Amino acid sequence: MGPTDEAALELVRQLKVNAQLQQAWTTHLWQTQNGLHPASAWLLAELAQLGESRPSELAKRRMVDVSVVSRQVAQLTAAGLIERRPAPEDGRAALIRVSERGEEELLHWRRQYTDFLTDALADWAPGELDALTERLKMANESLRGTLAKRTNPR
Repeated sequence: MGPTDEAALELVRQLKVNAQLQQAWTTHLWQTQNGLHPASAWLLAELAQLGESRPSELAKRRMVDVSVVSRQVAQLTAAGLIERRPAPEDGRAALIRVSERGEEELLHWRRQYTDFLTDALADWAPGELDALTERLKMANESLRGTLAKRTNPR
C-alpha cells in the first residue's frame, strides 16, 4: 500500500532538516578548522570508505557533474588531504586516494562528529539508533533504485 502523501511529505521535511543540521555542524568543523567547503569534507570521507578511485567514478556515485568533483579534488589536493597519480591503464586519467594527513584529519573529524551525535542522542534508549539507521539504509536503497529507474529509463 505504501505511505500516504502526507507521511511521505513529512519524511521529506524531516530528512531535509536533518541534512541541514548535519551541514551546519560539518560547516562549523571544516571551515573553522580546515577552511574547506563541507562538500569537500564529505568527498574525502567517501573516498576513504571507497578507496582509490577515479574522480569520474566519484561524480557518478554522487550524481554530480565531474567538474564539481574536480573542484573538490583540487581543494583537497592543495590542502594535502588527498594524493593523485596517473591511472596505470590510461595515463590521461587520474586515480585519487586519501593521504596520510587526510586520514588523520578524518579521524579527528569523526571523533568530533561522533561526540556531537552521542551528546545529541544521549537520552535515546539502547537500540533506537541502530533501528533508525537500518530503516534509513532501507529508505536510501529504495530512493536510489527509484531515482535510477526514473532518470535512466531503458
